[in-house]
Amino acid sequence: MKRSAIALVVALTCVLTLAAVASAQGRPFVTTLSGEAEVTADGVPNQGDLDGEGWALITLNQGRGEVCWAIQVSGITLPASAAHIHVGAATTAGPVVVGLSAPDADGLASGCTSAAPELIKAIRQNPDEYYVNVHNADYPAGALRGQLSR
Repeated sequence: MKRSAIALVVALTCVLTLAAVASAQGRPFVTTLSGEAEVTADGVPNQGDLDGEGWALITLNQGRGEVCWAIQVSGITLPASAAHIHVGAATTAGPVVVGLSAPDADGLASGCTSAAPELIKAIRQNPDEYYVNVHNADYPAGALRGQLSR
């Protein structure tokens, strides 16, 4: 219980810090992550860890060619093995377009990486065609997923 409370405080601090940076230096997108949102290649939902939950804050800075993120997850086996932004509508599984750091043993990840300005523009203009996916050993195809939106 105490560890969850500490993780929540750390996560909220990360969100507030990145939100302040995002407002001055990029376009922020927040998504809720769930196992229910995970789909098969055929679009069948509920394929992730149904006990898991979380959120991701993605900040896109086209001018700097930079994607930044803060991710918090719980209820899944940790540490996660990978996290990405994929291209694909809500009912599809698509390829990775941006690699993110995987949540650690506390369920937290944050960082920034370079990306092509054209890709950042495409995500910014059509966020509903992209999603954040967190993978772990139990769900290598994806434990949690959250579609970006305007």
